[in-house]
Amino acid sequence: MPDVIIYLGPSLPLHEAELILPSGSAVQYCPPVKRGDLAGAIAAKPKIIGIIDGLFFENASVGHREILGAMKAGIRVIGASSMGALRAAELSSFGMEGVGEVYRRYQEGEIESDDEVALICDPVSNTALSEALVNIRITLEKAESSGIINPEERMALFSEAQKRYYPDRTWTQVIRGAGLPSDRTEEILTWVKTSRVEQKQDDARAALKYIATLIPLSKNQDEIL
Repeated sequence: MPDVIIYLGPSLPLHEAELILPSGSAVQYCPPVKRGDLAGAIAAKPKIIGIIDGLFFENASVGHREILGAMKAGIRVIGASSMGALRAAELSSFGMEGVGEVYRRYQEGEIESDDEVALICDPVSNTALSEALVNIRITLEKAESSGIINPEERMALFSEAQKRYYPDRTWTQVIRGAGLPSDRTEEILTWVKTSRVEQKQDDARAALKYIATLIPLSKNQDEIL
């Protein structure tokens, strides 16, 4: 039985996750969590459940009672990046732990909508096919603080992103649809290609690094060596 079960999808490629927390006898990676999945995880009696990505819309999202049930069973539940950050903020007072900037913003009320972390992905490869609004938000903040865009441009770009349905949010669509002059559009697109912030990815890495500190090294020694 694994000591750690991680629900991971488009926030971070599996091969990158395994560089931080190798899978094996102690660690099991699962696809994004959906309603009902935690019953099987609880039965496996891990010490830690890490929720990074989760399904919604066509599949019911993981419920608060399921997570509370895991914690009642003595399992440490840690969330970050996407669905995990959202649920951790909602359940922090009950003992769910959150990691990362997305979690912090939900916890402190800077962002509230589930839509901030929603995106569409390839169901086979888990590759993201749209951009999460929270990534756009934080990237635009960086662009403004770096002098790449001014406050009015940031507001125009974020407004365009915010009004789009989440499957239709891509950087190209957002920047070209914001009504900026063509020369500015191309300048911003060029900057975004190399300097955008992948906050959900960063937070997923941070969560895995944190979890790695909580499990004995000997458990993973065979996979690391």
